[in-house]
Amino acid sequence: MNTGWRFLASSRWGGYLAVTVIFALVCVLLGFWQLARRAGAVAENTRVAANYDAAPRPIDDVLADLDSFDADDTWSTVSLTGRYLSDEQLLVRNRPLGGQPGFELLVPFRLDDGDVVIVDRGWLPTGQLQDTPDVVPDAPRGEVTVVARLKAGEPTLDGRKAAEGEIPSIDLTMIAKRMDAPTYTGAYGALASESPSAETGTLAVRPPEDEGPHLSYAFQWFVFALLGFVGLGYAARQEFRLQNVDDPDEKERAADRERRRRAKAKSDNDIEDELVERAARTHQR
Repeated sequence: MNTGWRFLASSRWGGYLAVTVIFALVCVLLGFWQLARRAGAVAENTRVAANYDAAPRPIDDVLADLDSFDADDTWSTVSLTGRYLSDEQLLVRNRPLGGQPGFELLVPFRLDDGDVVIVDRGWLPTGQLQDTPDVVPDAPRGEVTVVARLKAGEPTLDGRKAAEGEIPSIDLTMIAKRMDAPTYTGAYGALASESPSAETGTLAVRPPEDEGPHLSYAFQWFVFALLGFVGLGYAARQEFRLQNVDDPDEKERAADRERRRRAKAKSDNDIEDELVERAARTHQR
């Protein structure tokens, strides 16, 4: 190593290097985190494209057991025939839509074979009293054919309380304990259509197929990691210049930089003088 670079072996520059390495590692981890988020978005887009508009299938063709559910089956379209258990309907609290607070209306649906599927019949805005919707639409009575899209149940929210007839999340296991029949706990159905039909809340719409900016964010984090080392190298070069001002090679490089600086300044001055002269000639005309 050139003796002029001995300062790099000091504890101070060792600390600078350690900080730069840690900074780069954090940036790389954040970059991979963004790539993972993009992979999740791509997987969701794939599920939407494959399942959302597919022909309805019997629910037991999609879900092998009451408690089974595969993420790849999200948004799968199923056909259900049976009766709504309107007396067992529930409201899920704290469900905003478009910036407005509201509820999701869940109504258990008993299939012809006796099993129960929880059906989300749409979103309802909060009412004037803020604690319940002003109007809760009634589900159709008698035998109904429902087309719904499957979604995974939600986790239990410990410590959350709700009024009678309300729940804090779509916790299918908790809902199943209220029922007196075998109930699907792996997934529930977001209503798409029903026959005969009745008034519903605002039904779920097709999710946008958007990967988001995660790929560009990941690239930025990787660039930041590289720039950390570029900045360290630049700082080391400046330190070298300060500590080796009498070195002949360094003097020559400094003189060359000064010549280029003066040449550029002269060029800039010539351009400015030309612009001033041109403006003067124009004014004289």
